Formats: sequence, structure tokens, C-alpha cells
Amino acid sequence: MASRKSSKRKTSTRRRPTTNRKIRPGFISHTELASDDPNATREWCRKVLGWKFGDSMPTPTGPYHPWSFGDRTGGGIRATTRLPPQGKDGVPFVDRPEAPGSTPYCEVPDIKSAYERAIKAGAKEMFPPNEIPGGNGWIAIVRAPGGVAIGLWAPK
Repeated sequence: MASRKSSKRKTSTRRRPTTNRKIRPGFISHTELASDDPNATREWCRKVLGWKFGDSMPTPTGPYHPWSFGDRTGGGIRATTRLPPQGKDGVPFVDRPEAPGSTPYCEVPDIKSAYERAIKAGAKEMFPPNEIPGGNGWIAIVRAPGGVAIGLWAPK
């Protein structure tokens, strides 16, 4: 009997650049930590978890500290905030002060349609679709039924 050659292909473990990869709707792409003391949280995560931090980026609510673990982008750390009234009739998007915690960001192909679909399905408005400073795509945040904050991210 003749032996058969394996049909297994070698696969690469390298990640594709964000701009060339396929969008994975619903996939949690990164996690954002909101902290009452972002600098202390950043240093603790560096020492205890081994996270690496890139250059901080300015945002309207204060510095954003992007982090990674190994060769994987993880997310960022920022200050807790209460967004200014921007909603319909001056009603704030955030209906209560933000508590320290984490927000998972799920990939979506189109930020506006995903945000509208979430609101129609019963989520509350927290942060409307906005372009990310630095041009990495668009984000929005909704409060799902039960009060959980869920971020939406449409990469460029």
C-alpha cells in the first residue's frame, strides 16, 4: 500500500494588521478598564500582571493608557467619568456616575447600525458612535438590559 502524504497545511500564528483582517461580529476585541486612579491601576497591572503599556493618548476625558500582553493588544485604562449631557433633550447618555470596572468591546462591521440595533433591542444609550482619536475606527457604548456596559468597536 502506498503511503498518503499529509494534507495538513502549515498555518501562521502571526496576526494580520487590523486594517487587513476580517471583522468578527460579536468577538470581544479588547477590554477597557475605568479606574478612579488610572496611574495606580497601570502600575499595578504592569507589576502584577506583566502588562506592557504604550504611549498614553489624550482624550476629551483624560489620558488613555493602551496596554498589551505579549504580542496581543489588550485594551486600555482610563479615568472613570460622567459624560456631559449630550442626549436627546439634554438627557445625559450615562444615567448614573460611572463605577470603576471593565467594559468589553465587541467587533461590529458598522458602528451606527450596530448601535441602533442594540437600542431597539432594549439597551440604554451611554456613549453614541464616535471616531477614536488616532483613527483606529469607531466606538460606542450601550447599557444592556440588567445594567451591563457593552462597547461596540468598528475597526477601520
